[in-house]
Amino acid sequence: MAMAAADIERLIKQALPDAEVTIQDLAGDGDHYAATIVSEAFRGKSRVQQHQLVYAALQGNMGGVLHALALKTSAPA
Repeated sequence: MAMAAADIERLIKQALPDAEVTIQDLAGDGDHYAATIVSEAFRGKSRVQQHQLVYAALQGNMGGVLHALALKTSAPA
C-alpha cells in the first residue's frame, strides 16, 4: 500500500499552511518520493528541526505507508 503524492502534500499543508510543496515520485512506484518544502516556519531552525516538523506533519506515515521521502527544506528567500 503506497501513499499518493497529493496526500503527502495535503498533510504537509495542513501542518504548514504557508508551505510551497513540490513532490516528485522518484521511482514511479508511489513509494519513493522527494519533497521540496519552503515555509516561513523553518526560519531560524536547524535542518534537523525542519525535517522533524515535516515528519510530524506526516502523522506517523513515514516508514509505514510512506517508505522513503527525501527532504529539501528551507525558509523563503
